[in-house]
Amino acid sequence: MIDTTQIILVAALTVMTVILTVIGIQLIFVLRDMRKMLIKINNIIEEFEKVGFNISHGYTEVIGFVSGIKRLFYLAEILSRKKKNKKNEDK
Repeated sequence: MIDTTQIILVAALTVMTVILTVIGIQLIFVLRDMRKMLIKINNIIEEFEKVGFNISHGYTEVIGFVSGIKRLFYLAEILSRKKKNKKNEDK
């Protein structure tokens, strides 16, 4: 017949199987939640990249605008020098 040792082993094996099954199900839920969280974090990072690109693009445009203004003032300075030189030569 069945010894007490066999009964204890079957009971322990059954309890461990149930516990490991519950742990496996909980692990699946945790992994699913982590996947959702990682998707959200990835979306946030993509938005920050878009903002960073827009800021750097805007910064480049501002630098280009300032550079254009500097060249305009430089051109005006050259023209005013030529005008002064022309007036000095006419006198």
